[in-house]
Amino acid sequence: QVQLVESGGGLVQPGGSLRLSCAASGTFFSINAMSWYRQPPGKQRELVASVTSGGNTNYADSAKGRFTISRENAKNTVYLQMNSLKPEDTAVYYCHADVRPTLHSTVWVLYWGKGTLVTVSS
Repeated sequence: QVQLVESGGGLVQPGGSLRLSCAASGTFFSINAMSWYRQPPGKQRELVASVTSGGNTNYADSAKGRFTISRENAKNTVYLQMNSLKPEDTAVYYCHADVRPTLHSTVWVLYWGKGTLVTVSS
């Protein structure tokens, strides 16, 4: 079993910055992609950014130029640096990981964190 624990959410004014962290713990062989999703109030969950174990990144158009995803493989941790925050960035942010349970596993298991709330408001 794998646990993903997010931290770093909170209330920030428009134009401000926040850094989210997500640490994976438990028993597993490796993690491929780690991602951040968000779910604004009353809307569907959407991908914000993802990063592979090799460092390849992908961003939603809304995040490009303002958000930066990074990870520390040795710590099984992914970060999301969010700058120039806007009220429309208000959402619960969820961490997601594609986990390979054992060396001999032929399928990847997907895990979600419980989320951390980011509120952008003056």
